[in-house]
Amino acid sequence: MQRGTSGFYAYAVVERLKGWPDTVMDQLRIVFKLDKDRFDYMAISEERQRVMPTQEDRDRGKRLAYPEAVLLTNTSNKALEGEVDDKYQYSLEHQDDRVHGWVSTRDRIGFWLVFPSYEFRTGGPTKQELTSHVGPTLLGMFGSTHYAGSDIDTTYRSSEAWKMVYGPVFIYLNSASTGSSPRVLYQDAQLKMKLEESKWPYGFVHSDDFPSWQQRGSVSGRLVIKDPFRYMKTMYGSGAHMGLAPPGAPGSWQRDGKNYQFWNKTNNHGGFSINNVRPGTYSLYGWVPGLLGDYKFHKDVVITPGSHTELGFLVFEPPRNGPTVWEIGVPDRSAAEFFVPEPEPTYINKLYKNLPKDWYRQYGLWERYSKLFPVTDVNFTIGVHDYSKDWYFAQVTR
Repeated sequence: MQRGTSGFYAYAVVERLKGWPDTVMDQLRIVFKLDKDRFDYMAISEERQRVMPTQEDRDRGKRLAYPEAVLLTNTSNKALEGEVDDKYQYSLEHQDDRVHGWVSTRDRIGFWLVFPSYEFRTGGPTKQELTSHVGPTLLGMFGSTHYAGSDIDTTYRSSEAWKMVYGPVFIYLNSASTGSSPRVLYQDAQLKMKLEESKWPYGFVHSDDFPSWQQRGSVSGRLVIKDPFRYMKTMYGSGAHMGLAPPGAPGSWQRDGKNYQFWNKTNNHGGFSINNVRPGTYSLYGWVPGLLGDYKFHKDVVITPGSHTELGFLVFEPPRNGPTVWEIGVPDRSAAEFFVPEPEPTYINKLYKNLPKDWYRQYGLWERYSKLFPVTDVNFTIGVHDYSKDWYFAQVTR
């Protein structure tokens, strides 16, 4: 805690020595259980905010297909009755989860968890993680097997020594005048997040395990696309994700659950800079929304204290054996462009009613498939059907 700061910092140094027994740690997190008589409003993004049910509301509800999903049948706030509550509906990708928290609508106070960096959140920028749920419970997930299962490596062998610093994260408390919207508190928390982000890496952490900005390095370059079957000339790789992660095969960063990662996006001319990188040996990975395949630089990138590595022009050649004859969807690591149906009216979360891009988070959509396709599975004809209307967003069993 620092003088004059409305909040406090928290971090953990987690270490395993060589020779310790084999084990699995499939969740590492910081958790806050807030006063249930005060905090009733949850905010995880600008669009995804709402008054939440209580734990007692869940206890009186009807359990659905798995324990986390409950149909609210007898709530203290009757406006919530008939909705589904499920903590998995409130997940976010690491790259989008920089601040989330709870508000007391009675007292107009907020309690927020700020991630000034996600270098210590394993699985890369597109890893989905839990944020908050009924309790009221505030989660800061550092690493887990959520949404990936055993594909994420969380096994620790006796033959390996391992140490990692999780955080610091900032726990921010704010308040607003009586009658203010809870969104005012969220917007203030966003401003605080940007300020904390600008101070990373923090200078107040005096630990050999947390290098200062002077002890870190950086790497930069420019990504270009060479795809003669798609473009007449070499194109800039604009909007690409470029990242440093442990050495491995292309795309292996998605399965890493035990190491730091450092990511940024390219500008309109393919240029990128990845700053404040801990010393170490990395592979440089990348991917371009709209193009198939994963990029990987052909050599390891070694970061030393105070170093800057300029890689120059990097050429990505998407894998292909000839011109594209047809394609269904967009290769962008998202299913947002496909057909996502509205849920059954009895299984709705009203938060997403007017957020079509998040409809896939609604409960029970696997049951909708057999009703929409009662006789045969999807029958899609290239040039006739539209994947936004005719291609179901998920492959499910009947």
